[in-house]
Amino acid sequence: MRTFAIAATGKDRPGIVAAVTGVLLRHGVNIEDGEMAILRGHFTLVLVVGVPDDADADALRRDLGDVRDELPLESLSLSEVDTLTARTPSATHAMSIYGADHPGIVHGITRALADVGVNVIGLTTRVVGDDGLYVMLLEAAVPEDRTDEIEDLLTDVAAELGVDVSVREIDVDVL
Repeated sequence: MRTFAIAATGKDRPGIVAAVTGVLLRHGVNIEDGEMAILRGHFTLVLVVGVPDDADADALRRDLGDVRDELPLESLSLSEVDTLTARTPSATHAMSIYGADHPGIVHGITRALADVGVNVIGLTTRVVGDDGLYVMLLEAAVPEDRTDEIEDLLTDVAAELGVDVSVREIDVDVL
C-alpha cells in the first residue's frame, strides 16, 4: 500500500465529495484521514489515502483531473507522501480565542504554543457577525510538563493581541 495526499479547493456545491470519493472507490483507494470544510463559500478537502500497490497512480491522477474539470474545482492534486506509522497525538487541551478581527491572531497564539513544545492538533477560525468578531477554536497536545503554565502563557499572549482566551483540559474519559 502506498500513501498519497489529496488536496482540493473550489466554489462549494453539492456533489464534490461524492465525485472525488467515487473516483477513489473505482481505484480501490482507502481514505485513512481527512478533513473537509466550507470556508466562506469555498470547499476545501485534504485527505490522506492508501493506494494499492498495483493501482495505476497516473490513471488515478487523470480521473481526479477529470473531476476537477467537470465540477469545476480551482485545484485538485494528488501527491505521494511518506507512509508514516505515527498516529496523530491526542489532544489534551481545548482553547477558545475571541476578539476583534485583525492580522496576527493565529500566528501569535500558535507561535507561543510552538515555543513551549505544544502541538496543534486541530484549528478552526471564523469571523462572526457584522462587527467582525474573530473566533478561533484550537485543540492541542500539551506536554505534561507544560500543563501548569499553558493558561498563564496564553493569557499573556492574549493581552498582547487584544483577545480573550479560555483553556480547558480535555477529559479523555469522555472521549
